[in-house]
Amino acid sequence: MSKKLVAYFSASGVTKDAANKIAKAANAELYEIRPEVAYTKADLDWNNKDSRSSVEMNNKNLRPAIADKNANIEDFDVIFLGFPVWWYTAPTILNTFLESYDFSDKRIILFATSGSSGFENSLSDLKVSVSAKAVIEEGIVVHGTQDEEAWKKWVDSFSL
Repeated sequence: MSKKLVAYFSASGVTKDAANKIAKAANAELYEIRPEVAYTKADLDWNNKDSRSSVEMNNKNLRPAIADKNANIEDFDVIFLGFPVWWYTAPTILNTFLESYDFSDKRIILFATSGSSGFENSLSDLKVSVSAKAVIEEGIVVHGTQDEEAWKKWVDSFSL
């Protein structure tokens, strides 16, 4: 049986809720990817081209600092990696996280929360930040909430 981790970044709590449910369904450990400087409501204003999130998402080379690097990735075989969809992709803080560890021989399954969009460019934008020896794949984009049974069914679909 593989050892599983649910690592997630959540700006508003929606992705955190999904991560908690996935961790329970997968019998996995939980790890929050926290920015070194928390995002404020003003930082997340996608209508303001000068907001922190807009600036980060308009420059794919920016890597927002993360608060810690103690996820012990080496202890896990499968990592469920969660995030809110921003500007049709994963927030660049996910690239920071992926570039902070060695994911060789790990299976990374993405999950995202979104009001209406899908993964769009997330997979390709995140693949650049992991070793070619890592397997990274799309999982699910959640629009709204799911019950525990739905999460269990989704986790079980991966034959872990």
